[in-house]
Amino acid sequence: MRLNRIFAAAFLGAAMFFGSTSEACTNFLFTKGATKDGSTMITYAADSHTLYGELYYRPAADYPAGTMCQVVDWDSGKKLIMIPQVAHTYSVVGNMNEWQLTIGETTYGGREELASEIEGGIDYGSYIYLTLQRAKNAREAIQVLAGFMSQYPYHSEGESFSIADPNEVWILELIGKRDGTVKPELAKKLKYKYTEGAVWVARRIPDGYVSGHANQARITTFPQEGKWKKAKGKGLHKSISSKHLDYLFEPEVECVYSDEVITYARACGWYNGKDEDFSFCDTYAPLTFSGLRGCEARVYAMFHRVASGMEKYEKYAMGDVNAERMPLWVKPDHKVDVREVMNLMRDHYEGTAMDMTKDLGAGPFQCPYRWRPMGFEVDGKKYVHERATSTQQTGFSFVAQCRSWLPAKVGGILWFGVDDTYSTVYCPMYCGITEIPLCFRQGNGDMVTYSETAAFWLFNRVTNFVYSRYSDMIVDLQKVQTKLEEGYIADVQKFDNRAKQSEGEALTRQLNDFSNRQAMKMMKEWNNLDHYLLVKYMDGNIKKEKDGKFERTETGNAVFPMQPHYRAEWQRMIVNDHGDVIREK
Repeated sequence: MRLNRIFAAAFLGAAMFFGSTSEACTNFLFTKGATKDGSTMITYAADSHTLYGELYYRPAADYPAGTMCQVVDWDSGKKLIMIPQVAHTYSVVGNMNEWQLTIGETTYGGREELASEIEGGIDYGSYIYLTLQRAKNAREAIQVLAGFMSQYPYHSEGESFSIADPNEVWILELIGKRDGTVKPELAKKLKYKYTEGAVWVARRIPDGYVSGHANQARITTFPQEGKWKKAKGKGLHKSISSKHLDYLFEPEVECVYSDEVITYARACGWYNGKDEDFSFCDTYAPLTFSGLRGCEARVYAMFHRVASGMEKYEKYAMGDVNAERMPLWVKPDHKVDVREVMNLMRDHYEGTAMDMTKDLGAGPFQCPYRWRPMGFEVDGKKYVHERATSTQQTGFSFVAQCRSWLPAKVGGILWFGVDDTYSTVYCPMYCGITEIPLCFRQGNGDMVTYSETAAFWLFNRVTNFVYSRYSDMIVDLQKVQTKLEEGYIADVQKFDNRAKQSEGEALTRQLNDFSNRQAMKMMKEWNNLDHYLLVKYMDGNIKKEKDGKFERTETGNAVFPMQPHYRAEWQRMIVNDHGDVIREK
């Protein structure tokens, strides 16, 4: 994926708002017990001003013994190190493999001492795709990742991963160790020997709960392993350290962590308290105003929409590091379905104090977007534009749905969309497909090459026009968006019943044909929307309609268009600013 350095340490302190333009990603996590149909779901918005939205595909493959795999940095395309290839790799569509295993990510940077890249090693993006090619489920994914972190240097900054399979959802947070951070006197006292790699903690989200992360480490204290009952080979505790990975597949294990996660912090002089009081986040990625306002606020917005009583965390979300801390997961008031999860990815803080449609920055048509940079200064005071889940610079996003009651290649659906999550359409791509629809295909255009057949360019063309008269045009857009997505959900239900009775090449053909048809339908409807919006809203006018058609006079000309005033609040601001000049006399 051609993704430039979009995260790094931009979220450290005020750099997020006042340094170079910062970009970031958002993940929401939903367990089986929190969804209406018993599926697991995770979401991912990959946001960058230089990221081109396309759907990646890696076919399954077999390799002879001794084959080496070239690790390539996901962001820069730079070759890193060579590692042994496995005998067989699984097919991967986007961020979901043929077994429905799905991995998303957000980068949080972390301590300044650990935020720099190092030469070689394995980067966070390669962690995702190498793991998807090698693991069948969430616990296998943790095992693979643990192996990478113990054997090779970690190339990137602090990272949070969402890991889901049809039965479980996990969050794993890691940060790379860096040479020179360990204090020799403390290492000697602790008998600690530095090795390259990363320290980490993984926690299973309790069934019936939802979670999220958005460029801020969120795991604080975590259960740590107790004594082991050797007779039955099972732990008495829900938590294991990485030296006991043999027990990872015991269902009662709900937390796994690096052997060094606390010791390394002690050896660096960053922690000297009791083991049981150790907090991963507070040690490796301490909270800052920007980490709350630009990152945790996005998780708060989702929690606020699904669970009651969240208002008590609004001060925290708005940047008060001393306010009551928001939990890692919450129990929703109701079970969600895939359509609601899609809409949870559509958020500008509506219904909160940060609502982006309300202030002067929204313009005369309540546009909830702010052009970058996010921070600005007036009369020596610093201010911020909000960073919401829905943002203009999204390359692609998805809702990954994993369904345990169906065959793997049918059960996994990557509801995939490009551009801004608020105005995208989530199109169903089954994890068993072997052909990517042309509109999403790699190489069909890029960030500086326009393509008439690329969904990324079509959606950006529509959305950028909608921004100009947002409050009116978004209504028309949402009608088509809703029609498509609700139609897709109904079509998927019908198709599932047919597809689950097929197998082999016949199944693959059906999956390819279905996903391709849905993508073609989306492109046709969105092209029609593009033309409709241009005709209706040309030159700031709004053409009149009747019975689904633009009105004409008796002689066939267009009826004179509507020319509604700016909203009253905006007119008042114009008068306050310029009234003496424009007032009738």
